[in-house]
Amino acid sequence: MPADRFSTATRLKALGEQAAARVQRAGRRPRRNRLTGRAALLALVLCSLVVALAYPTRQYLSQRSDIADQRRKAQDAAAALERLRDEKARWQDPAYVRQQARRHLHYVMPGETGYIVQDGSGVRAAPKGAQAAQRPWYDKLWDTVDTADAAGAASAAGKR
Repeated sequence: MPADRFSTATRLKALGEQAAARVQRAGRRPRRNRLTGRAALLALVLCSLVVALAYPTRQYLSQRSDIADQRRKAQDAAAALERLRDEKARWQDPAYVRQQARRHLHYVMPGETGYIVQDGSGVRAAPKGAQAAQRPWYDKLWDTVDTADAAGAASAAGKR
């Protein structure tokens, strides 16, 4: 009797059963490589395209934004120019110049009497801020002259 206890036929039968079991398991759940070589190459090409086109696309979008900003600034400048042309045309009219002189400089025509209505508080100097801007120009002028005179008198007294 040989050292081998099983015959060749028995061994072939066992190998066949094992192979049949493997085929049966493979039939239930096919085992394929999910990422094929072609799919990997396609993914690599797509990633390369995305990386290669990202910077130029960003530059393009940035430039389009800059162009839109410049167009908006040009439209604003054109509107400002139109307003200034209208204002220049108004200043060419002598009646408008007289109206502005009366309003802002408190000018009166010969033969007219000018009046400044005060609020009745008896306070001559207006407080600092927004109300100070509403005072007549000549009142502001005299206040600066008085301030300069007071400063000059104080420095002259200090030298004596």
